[in-house]
Amino acid sequence: MSKKLFAIFGNPVSHSKSPLMHNLAFRGLGFDGCYTRHLLQDGSTLKEAFDDLSLSGINITVPHKTHAYQACDVLDPFAQKVGSVNTIVKRDNLLYGYNTDANGFLKAISEFKDIKSVLFLGAGGTAQSTAIILQEAGYNLTIVNRSSARLEYFKSKGLDTYTFDDFVPSRYDLVINMTSAGLEDDSLPCPIEILNEVIPTSKACVDVIYGKDTPFLKLAKSLGKPTKDGSDMLLYQGIIAFDYFTDGAYDFEEIKSFMQKAFVI
Repeated sequence: MSKKLFAIFGNPVSHSKSPLMHNLAFRGLGFDGCYTRHLLQDGSTLKEAFDDLSLSGINITVPHKTHAYQACDVLDPFAQKVGSVNTIVKRDNLLYGYNTDANGFLKAISEFKDIKSVLFLGAGGTAQSTAIILQEAGYNLTIVNRSSARLEYFKSKGLDTYTFDDFVPSRYDLVINMTSAGLEDDSLPCPIEILNEVIPTSKACVDVIYGKDTPFLKLAKSLGKPTKDGSDMLLYQGIIAFDYFTDGAYDFEEIKSFMQKAFVI
């Protein structure tokens, strides 16, 4: 069997831990694979880039998850439902699309107890997939976003949505930054006035950005709140993606034992 090549597509992508995670698992489990990163400027060229690089599979990060969805020949039922793909596997010259973000996220927040109401700050691709799985799991979910256009999807699913301008803060058990704000700068995911309303009454705050103490997390900590970055979400969705890449050859804990080393190196 020739070596299989995998990659993560995104912009930015240089910060990604995915190559380290997957390569540790490939090596540890004896799978003949190699995983790299690819800076994709134009999401509409995703399929062309996939073919040009002779890849067997990819993960997709911001801002290309919708383009990934559109590039697939076959969609997993959940990916089809949420309209967002973050994992693609090539089989028989067809691109199969999956969404591993949602299950990874659900597992990551399960350590917080007595969480019923959740506020999403942002309405991008990651928010779309995780919103549906949280809704199905019985959470009461509200989404607030800068513009109204991206909220239409959530409205169609019967969720409470607001823009920054018409948002009337309530009490939320969990406040989650679903944007890339703070990844490469010191920006916040929404106006500070909103954060000063919703964080003090919350039980915990989560940022999907990993490996960085973002301004959002710093603010939450200054207000005495338990916090969690996106590391566990990245780990768990990566394990699920690896399972697709390797056609279910290994179990969850086997993969985890190697992948989690990426977070201590």
